[in-house]
Amino acid sequence: MAQLYSSMKPTPMLKDELDIVIPTIRNLDFLEMWRPFFEQYHLIIVQDGDPSNIINIPEGFDYELYNRNDINRILGPKASCISFKDSACRCFGYMVSKKKYIYTIDDDCFVAKDPSGKEINALEQHIKNLLSPSTPHFFNTLYDPYGDGADFVRGYPFSMREGAITAVSHGLWLNIPDYDAPTQLVKPLERNSRKFDLSLKQNQFCYASLFLKAECFSFAYWYVDAVMTIPKGTLFPMCGMNLAFDRELIGPAMYFGLMGDGQPIGRYDDMWAGWCVKVICDHMGWGVKTGLPYIWHSKASNPFVNLRKEYNGIFWQEEAIPFFQSVTLPKECTSVQQCYIEMAKLVREKLGKVDPYFIKLADGMVTWIEAWEELNSRDGTEAKAQAGKI
Repeated sequence: MAQLYSSMKPTPMLKDELDIVIPTIRNLDFLEMWRPFFEQYHLIIVQDGDPSNIINIPEGFDYELYNRNDINRILGPKASCISFKDSACRCFGYMVSKKKYIYTIDDDCFVAKDPSGKEINALEQHIKNLLSPSTPHFFNTLYDPYGDGADFVRGYPFSMREGAITAVSHGLWLNIPDYDAPTQLVKPLERNSRKFDLSLKQNQFCYASLFLKAECFSFAYWYVDAVMTIPKGTLFPMCGMNLAFDRELIGPAMYFGLMGDGQPIGRYDDMWAGWCVKVICDHMGWGVKTGLPYIWHSKASNPFVNLRKEYNGIFWQEEAIPFFQSVTLPKECTSVQQCYIEMAKLVREKLGKVDPYFIKLADGMVTWIEAWEELNSRDGTEAKAQAGKI
């Protein structure tokens, strides 16, 4: 009997309420490292690029696999809103999921370790973030007051300690930082890692140099053991490689834009979604958390290729960010879908003057909401079943 109990796996948090969405163009051998944490969850894999390519998925995982042919069959003409040859295709997985929560991760992200050497269960930390309140309206100087061993500091209004619903949990990365191409080019060897001096207090920041193979690598060593709520009215650069969110709350706004093949921009898909999501969360009174958990980002992308993808975005963001900072959604917008349609209208009116691309993007935003509504209505569920995916 003791042997039987020892072989039983504990039921993970939100096992039947969360899907893991992974965009990929390659074999998913990286899942072996994540097996202890992901094996009991359902995976939605969105294959990018050539749908005739066969990708290997390790045995023992419960998954659905979609390629471009599936996207075209399920969405029909509305498939035009899903990016091709870009990781932004992942948002199709958000659309076809029927779970309350989503965790999305890139296929070059591995299990990280904390400063003590213990492997980090990133998914569990994201779930804890989502299930605890946020503090978007008043900043707590000891970071997340709902974390283990934490509380509100002196002077924090008691009337606000109930907090707000958390819609998004934004995780961070060790090893390869999430840099844009210009920063990659000037800091090609910089890495983000656990501190070697474990006597240092957590949250302390230090710089060091490591000599390896007779070359000097400049490292910024940090592991900040903290989660914080991004204040209301403040935008942030959202990265999609280690991200969780409440799909029922904010899912319709998690559109990763028109990027990649046939588009004049790339690598701004998650940024665009983050700006839209934050404005809508502020309007709806929900919170966005950032910080823990960390994953290990294993592969640095080519900065010259990235520069070609980002070139227009580097200029356009100087117009887009002030736009999002000034957006005020009408009180009549009481659902995420209504908010998003209103934002699409404003994008067309305001950013369409910057470049015609934004008019096309605004059309894609509307098409995305229409497709979301169709696929997530009762009729949409039946249509999906007929397509052989349920």
